[in-house]
Order: sequence, then structure tokens, then C-alpha cells
Amino acid sequence: MWPLIMQFIRSNAAYITLPVATLVGVIGYNIEGLLSDKYTPYSPSIQEKRAERITEDEKLRAATDVEKLVYKENVLGRNLSPSLESSK
Repeated sequence: MWPLIMQFIRSNAAYITLPVATLVGVIGYNIEGLLSDKYTPYSPSIQEKRAERITEDEKLRAATDVEKLVYKENVLGRNLSPSLESSK
């Protein structure tokens, strides 16, 4: 009996494999849908990015609105010994 079943499966492998693969795919797809997180993080649209770039360009063109640059830390300030620190 087994040789007849194996001969039938061997001769009709394409017809048997497609439904089995489809069934496995559908089950896997549904399990993945149940387990996975479907949250997509927000990213700004192309129009919003373009408007932001244009605003930045306008800020760069206004030479009178430049913020004053202030050097806030001494180069040796991080590793300066406590006895050499100046009182503030």
C-alpha cells in the first residue's frame, strides 16, 4: 500500500505542494499579525521637511540676527584640579 501512496505523491507533487504551502503561509501570516507590533513611528512629510529647510535658509540670510557666540568652558576645565579652580 505504501508504494502506491508514495507513487501517487511523487507523480502529483506539484498539486499537493501548492495547497500545503498556501496553508502554511496563511497560518504564519495570521500568527505574525497577532504577535507583531503594528505601530509605525511618525515621520514628517516631504512638504514639512521642505518648509523647515526654507525657514532655515531664511534664518541664514538674515545676517543681523546672529546669536552671540560665547565660549563656555576652558579647554582644561574638565580635568582641572580643585586647587587651581578660580572661585566664581
